[in-house]
Amino acid sequence: MSDLLNQTDTCRCKQGPSPPILYLLVPKEKDLGGFSVRRLLPAAELKSVGPFVFFDHLGPARFAPGQGIDVRPHPHIGLATITYLFEGEILHRDSLGNVVPIRPDEINWMTAGRGIVHSERTPPEIRSAGHNLHALQLWVALPADDEETDPAFFHYDAKELPEVRDGSRSIRVMVGEAFGLCSPVKTWSPTFYAEINIKAGGSVTLPDHIEERAVYLVAGALKTKGTLLPLHTMVVFDRSMEIEFVAQEDSRLVMIGGRPLGKRTVWWNLVASRKELIEQAKENWREGCFPGVPGDTEFIPLP
Repeated sequence: MSDLLNQTDTCRCKQGPSPPILYLLVPKEKDLGGFSVRRLLPAAELKSVGPFVFFDHLGPARFAPGQGIDVRPHPHIGLATITYLFEGEILHRDSLGNVVPIRPDEINWMTAGRGIVHSERTPPEIRSAGHNLHALQLWVALPADDEETDPAFFHYDAKELPEVRDGSRSIRVMVGEAFGLCSPVKTWSPTFYAEINIKAGGSVTLPDHIEERAVYLVAGALKTKGTLLPLHTMVVFDRSMEIEFVAQEDSRLVMIGGRPLGKRTVWWNLVASRKELIEQAKENWREGCFPGVPGDTEFIPLP
């Protein structure tokens, strides 16, 4: 499997004795005026991992004083967004009236359901001083029976998310249950999401009770069964054998997975099991029928 290191596009990999890799997802990178966004999901051949239908890695980036991010109000349906910061701060506002700063090691879970609108901006006090930003944003599709539920917003402080530390690693379970830890984050289907930091020479084993499972290497170098995992690449494993990762240097990775929900249509910021829900949401946004975000009068037009 050493040839995996030279791949430049999403690929479906043949089964081998070690390691049992199903997919290797290389990000589509986009420069947004001085910082990079790497998109792993959806990919050409693989649209989801468990319930996860979207995976973006932002930064790390340095913003000069007066600069920051300004994601104007935009709509979502049929999904829940999960925002997690390694560094920096983002101010969340939504059409339910929530105004919440997101800081490192916290979870911002927004259930769109039948429709919600939100914005994400750098807070004024952070913007004026200059700052760093490093974050992940993921979306999970909602089960078909729940995709038109009432919108809702939940914020979990760092101290609410379970973490275990030993001499060589720290493990934080943001969503789901693994490593003897259980997150309080409410989910709509079996979902798993964890951040792991490993010192050089340390190791961690991928939980084998997760139906679909993937690892994304945020920083560092990891090896499993003689194969070095490419940086900023998502590797999807099957469940045929135990997968242990050994850190070749200090490393940070995230694990995601869970029960697959079946085919979903993803268009812009909208997710649904039925295309007519997408078309109705497009029309509602075009005609201004979504609720507004209090205190934020701008908006992103329909593409």
